[in-house]
Amino acid sequence: EEVIYKTVNGKLWYFKYPAIDSDEFVIVATTRPETMLGDTGIAVNPNDKRYKKLIGKKVLLPIAEREIPIFADEYVDLEFGTGVVKVTPAHDVNDYEMGQRHKLEMINIFNDNATTNNNVPEEFQNLDRYEVRKKVVARMEELGLLHKTEDYQNKVGYSERGNVPIEPYLSEQWFMKMDELAKPAVEVVQQGKVKFYPKHWEKTYFHWMENIKDWCISRQLWWGHRIPVWYCIGDDHCQLECKKPIVSIDPPEQCPHCGSKNLKQDEDVLDTWASSWLWAHAIFKTDDERKYYYPTNTLVTGPDIIFFWVARMIMAGMHFMKDIPFSDVYFTSIIRDIQGRKMSKSLGNSPDPLDVIKDYGADALRFTVIYLAPLGQDVLFSTDKCELGRNFANKIWNAGRFLLMNKETIKLNSSLSDKHKDFADEWIISRLNKTLQQLGKAMDEFEVNNAVKIIYSFIWNDFCDWYVEMIKNRLYSDNKEIKSATLTRAISIFEDALKMLHPFMPFITEELWQLIDERKVGESISTSEYPTFEERLIKDSADEEMDFVKDIITAIRNIRGEMNIAPSKKINAMIKSFSVKDYQIDYIKKLAKVEELTVDANIQKPKASASAVLRNVEIYIPLEGLIDLDVEKQRIQKEIVRLESSLAGIEKKLSNEKFVANASPEIVEKERTKQKDWKDNITKLKEILNNLK
Repeated sequence: EEVIYKTVNGKLWYFKYPAIDSDEFVIVATTRPETMLGDTGIAVNPNDKRYKKLIGKKVLLPIAEREIPIFADEYVDLEFGTGVVKVTPAHDVNDYEMGQRHKLEMINIFNDNATTNNNVPEEFQNLDRYEVRKKVVARMEELGLLHKTEDYQNKVGYSERGNVPIEPYLSEQWFMKMDELAKPAVEVVQQGKVKFYPKHWEKTYFHWMENIKDWCISRQLWWGHRIPVWYCIGDDHCQLECKKPIVSIDPPEQCPHCGSKNLKQDEDVLDTWASSWLWAHAIFKTDDERKYYYPTNTLVTGPDIIFFWVARMIMAGMHFMKDIPFSDVYFTSIIRDIQGRKMSKSLGNSPDPLDVIKDYGADALRFTVIYLAPLGQDVLFSTDKCELGRNFANKIWNAGRFLLMNKETIKLNSSLSDKHKDFADEWIISRLNKTLQQLGKAMDEFEVNNAVKIIYSFIWNDFCDWYVEMIKNRLYSDNKEIKSATLTRAISIFEDALKMLHPFMPFITEELWQLIDERKVGESISTSEYPTFEERLIKDSADEEMDFVKDIITAIRNIRGEMNIAPSKKINAMIKSFSVKDYQIDYIKKLAKVEELTVDANIQKPKASASAVLRNVEIYIPLEGLIDLDVEKQRIQKEIVRLESSLAGIEKKLSNEKFVANASPEIVEKERTKQKDWKDNITKLKEILNNLK
């Protein structure tokens, strides 16, 4: 389970094994010549007509001079090598299975350091496995039994920790019988008593649990829980039964068979996960603690240990406690580098978090990783992506600083927080409560990534970009009561936003919350009351009205950009509409930087003006005197010519059948996207040019 398979360039050696009582040879292909010294059988596919006559006969194993049988097994691939497979049950998992099926002898030829033992001919003993490989190939060549050698690529298992090729090795171990333990653990997930987030991991869980094998539970390490097994190493009174291991929770006082007190505990320890599967129920000091905390609600873990830990804790809970250990399992994303590789010390592709925090801030790192992690998908992380979190932190800090700066000159008054409201206030209060509602739903469904995007959108877009800008006129007014009501309301909303954000960005939110008001010693945002949404304050009409005003402002801003009108220049605008209200006009003028705004349902489009149409509204921006029309027309005409030339090149490429057939789908799709974008841009530029004419 902790083996990484790598593709390795190697060799495929073809050896001739002499058939007994015949002049014929059986040719086998192998990538591991050293293991032939432990061969105890030769296998062919029962449907392979070439070798049907050989089934049941024997060959003489070269070098070892041992007779071994030829048998049929469907595991053998007719297409691999010669279709004849050497079988080494002690050193290959699949060979072991065949050895069990056909009752082959198991000969272990290695010591535990991968040198050869006394089960091989003397001249090959006590040598490293790769040294033996060279000697075996050389000896087979001397004997005239090396048929041929080919270059070959195969997958070799490497230790996940040691990064060296593993050697399958037959040894005595303790196993835990798993089939009965697995059944209740499968049922509780099927019944929905234990839920997985994301749900698709259930399929993986069921596949493993329904094909579960007995658990090799012993480890030859110097630390861990000792195996609860003792052996009698008694005296003259020992009986045959004394050789049986004594399995016991408590150390036995004496051998149950001969009465000897000379007992020795097994030196093996339990597999790490056999200690970990006790975690949910075995860590409590008292029964009261256990009753209170077991079962718990939520386990948060990585999907890479769904079998190692999650499945085993559920099995242990159902067996020992007769109840589930937890009701929800949230599987986090795995952090990978930009190439998709799992971050690890051995690859050196993991940045030091302290360095990232030094450059970007702890909140920025924390927020960015959550933002990039959709439920059930891995995170492709690179340090520069933390700019997203840092920019957000800066945005929040600047908004907080602006409000606190006004607090120095404007006195807050909570009794005014519901007075002097206009449609912008109704809208932000509706958006706050809608955000709280959506956030609660996302967290209930463990959609943490979606949750931070909901908060991000509210704070950055709704609160900072729109609401803070819209209240500035009132904060700078001469009416003290309006100023106080506006700032009190804004800071209250900002405080609720900080509380929503706190679990995701704890440091900046705590700092700003402490600055908003004088807090008691030891008081923290993390223990303050969390805001809850009120259904009555969610008003679709307020959202619709605000969206209407935002669309008008955005359309005017877009025209400014398209016409290269400097942000510092004030412009005049006309709106043909029945829908724009008088109290909306000041907001449109301020946020779109409009000096004179005319609203009339009967306006005619002026000549040389830019225009935009949205809903039942037409917007006109007269351009004469605002920009040099001739220069702008020339600039746009040049850009149209440039884009049309580029578009012609792309369309020629996409009409080439060879290009479309041979290029990767990603490249073809990229070219088609460019084609669409450039066509749209040309259409838009022609509209602008037409307006200028």
